[in-house]
Amino acid sequence: MARSHHTRARAVTRAGTAVLAAMLAVALTATGAAASDTLPWTGESAVGAHQPYQHGYSVTDLLRWNPADDAGAELLRAKVPLQQRNAANAATQRNPALPAGTQLLTLAGDYGNAFFESHPYTNEFSQYLFNYWQYADFYGSWHGMPTQGVPVNYYDPSADWREKWFEFGMLNLPNPGYTNAAHANGVRSLGCIFFSDNDRGDQTYSELLVRDAAGGFPVAAKLVQVAKFYGFDGYFINQESRVAPADIPAYKQFLKQLRDGGLYVQWYDSIDNSTGAISYQNEFNAVNGPFVRDSRLGDVSDSIFLNYWWNRTKLANSKSYAAGLGLDSRKSVFAGVEAGQYQFNQPYNLEDNLDAGGAPMNAIATLGADFVSSDYANKTDDAAQRDVFDRERRWWTGSSAGATTPEGTWKGISKYVAERSVIGGTTFATSFNTGHGLSTWTKGRLSSPKEWGNINLQDIPVTWQWWIDAAAGTPLGADFDYGPAYTPASRFSYQKIGGYNGGSSLVLSGTLDGDNTVRLYKTDLQVAKGSTLDLTYTKPSASDDSELRLGLVLASDPGKVVQLPLAGSGRRTTGWTTRSVDLSAYAGRRVAALGLVVAAGAQPIQGYQVNLGALALRDGKDRTPATPQDLRITQLLPETGELFLSWKRAGYDKVRRYDVYLDDTYLGGIYDDVYYVKRFTATSGTIRLVAVGPDGSESPAATTSFDLATAPAGVKASAQPDGTLTASWTPPANGRPVTLKVQSLDTSRPYGKEVELPGSSTGTTLTGVPVNGDGYLLTLRAGPGTATGVRGRFADTEIAPYPASAVKISGNTFTFSRPALADWHTLTVLEDGQAKSFATTYGSGAKPYIIRGRTTRAAETVTMSSAGSKVVAVLEDYAGNKATTVLRGN
Repeated sequence: MARSHHTRARAVTRAGTAVLAAMLAVALTATGAAASDTLPWTGESAVGAHQPYQHGYSVTDLLRWNPADDAGAELLRAKVPLQQRNAANAATQRNPALPAGTQLLTLAGDYGNAFFESHPYTNEFSQYLFNYWQYADFYGSWHGMPTQGVPVNYYDPSADWREKWFEFGMLNLPNPGYTNAAHANGVRSLGCIFFSDNDRGDQTYSELLVRDAAGGFPVAAKLVQVAKFYGFDGYFINQESRVAPADIPAYKQFLKQLRDGGLYVQWYDSIDNSTGAISYQNEFNAVNGPFVRDSRLGDVSDSIFLNYWWNRTKLANSKSYAAGLGLDSRKSVFAGVEAGQYQFNQPYNLEDNLDAGGAPMNAIATLGADFVSSDYANKTDDAAQRDVFDRERRWWTGSSAGATTPEGTWKGISKYVAERSVIGGTTFATSFNTGHGLSTWTKGRLSSPKEWGNINLQDIPVTWQWWIDAAAGTPLGADFDYGPAYTPASRFSYQKIGGYNGGSSLVLSGTLDGDNTVRLYKTDLQVAKGSTLDLTYTKPSASDDSELRLGLVLASDPGKVVQLPLAGSGRRTTGWTTRSVDLSAYAGRRVAALGLVVAAGAQPIQGYQVNLGALALRDGKDRTPATPQDLRITQLLPETGELFLSWKRAGYDKVRRYDVYLDDTYLGGIYDDVYYVKRFTATSGTIRLVAVGPDGSESPAATTSFDLATAPAGVKASAQPDGTLTASWTPPANGRPVTLKVQSLDTSRPYGKEVELPGSSTGTTLTGVPVNGDGYLLTLRAGPGTATGVRGRFADTEIAPYPASAVKISGNTFTFSRPALADWHTLTVLEDGQAKSFATTYGSGAKPYIIRGRTTRAAETVTMSSAGSKVVAVLEDYAGNKATTVLRGN
């Protein structure tokens, strides 16, 4: 953050639509893709025509924020509630001496730092997915987002990273899929607020500090509303432009209003509390400390992210200063690590954060840990994902293979942060899903051959990757098996099976020459009288005298692994099999860890392999979820191959996810009440929705059917500037009367019209439709048949003029401010017909107009050449509409 590298990490990202595919192909062929670039997916993985994606917000955007303005808002909300983590149990940690209270924040690109492709899920295996929630307490999605309405074609991926001629919001929301996964693991999800002298154009912190009549901060109130609507937990505030000294007290009050609104707030070590100057202290002290705990206001934020240039002395001083304020430095002071820039060759040694007894003195924060994928040249190659997985495992555990000895000088985050868990209560289920796959299996049956990426479907990660004790022999290798299309690391030679439920299974393979104790999950599970533990596995290797034993570590005896044999488990299987053990003998006891023992035979077994497909603890009660209610097809768009669904969502205590099928083909899943499907080309069938409970039980399916043979076909629509909308179609053979509906997707400016037409109609023209550029949905239904539709935009002929009140005039000096309008692109200022010139960020040259997102704040103050000249402001929007305001003269 204190270096330009991070500006690049924010700015060099993937564009986001299929319309760029041809241009990208040329750009990549001509120049090659920089390793850190995140470019648009193409082909089958290209963005859907109306796939919802997130956008950024300027303060002016935020102040008029209304979720009804965004047609995709409901599909971008996180619905999983934050789960409570278990109390610390040092006895079952990999390192019992490591204090459990050291917190960690990771700021990283979620699915890949995309500008226009921040989706909660998509159909791409090789997008980056985070798999180490057990070491994190906070996650922030770190990348820039264009503000709403920026046309996608404004992004030229072949241009220099400083030449992005569109606006990025000062506010970056966390990806809702990542928020759901974070919450499922007890991790809080943060949005990012960022100001610098270049990256956000004329946006400045001072806009945050405008008060209302009651003395409050409307922007803070909006930030609280946004977080609660979208389901995340707080903000990381990266203020990297100077703050006027007079504004410092108000800035702290602004932060306090966020905290008082129930949000978590982390401040970056960048501002001198006295002068407001940029000043990286690299330790917690009196210069930056008041931005956490102020002597007059009390706590104004929860913690600070220290800049990176620390050493042992500075970190020891930080701990002491925090203690003097009555703060726990392992929760309030985060020692920053530049993961993305230095990767495994860090110039700053986390050993310096350890006290004389080897315990961390402060919390830890990492920026750019997604480098494991984003700075890897083959990151979009499905066959190279094995290397991404190894790199990520090395970052978090110190070893790409999960070995006990670190590779090189980087010892891994787990050396300093104890593993945590949310697995509690009386039930638990996993299918060893990592959140993406090359195919999908349902109960061992291939239910979709297509690749996918959806962190909403990620199971609670295996706590220890890997902790395999084989004192008398060689440890088996552990890997996630994604099926026949997967390319494992070269150290493996197992038979590729795939998943039992989902996209992957956990495979153990190698030479079995001694008992292997495989610790899998840290837990705090209570055993009931009716409890059972079920393991679904397949053993494709030859029959032998080995034996699988389920392993329990009881909280009352953490040094012992209770082994529960599965008789006959050394035999080769011809498919998946489920074996169950009765746990009633342990009723009333608590299970502190779950695992597996692979017991060796009398002689070493070469080529041993077992795949774990599912593991479930059930408490003997029927917890099968009820059949989902109110399943509906809300939009079926055959022309663009898209499907939108909705249903009534049950509580997370009863349902952990909903699985969506077309007949028996898997379409995806999520814990939500809405879902989007792209590349949907079926002409008839039944949509099935199944609710999955916390113990893995499945509800009866809710169903709804469709048949395009009963619907108008080839639907096309076009809106014109004269307020007409023309639609055409081919009527179905049934001859039923056709109902045509048009409705605005912007419900804050509602429009709707419905007409009945004869069954023989092939088209119609509506009059009096809006000309404001809003999106619309046109649907057609013939009698009771299936409704189909198309989406489009009304013609855009409207533009509000630049308000004269938005410019301050002092003599011959004019200071312009950003229009409080959703739709504008440039502001041309003419003095006696001659355009004034305005400097742009990154020293990219002057422009004859103020350009949204790229003109500097300083350049927006101009002095006219003559006191008597005529001054005119011409505002132009993205559609090319212009409006003129005379500011001086006639």
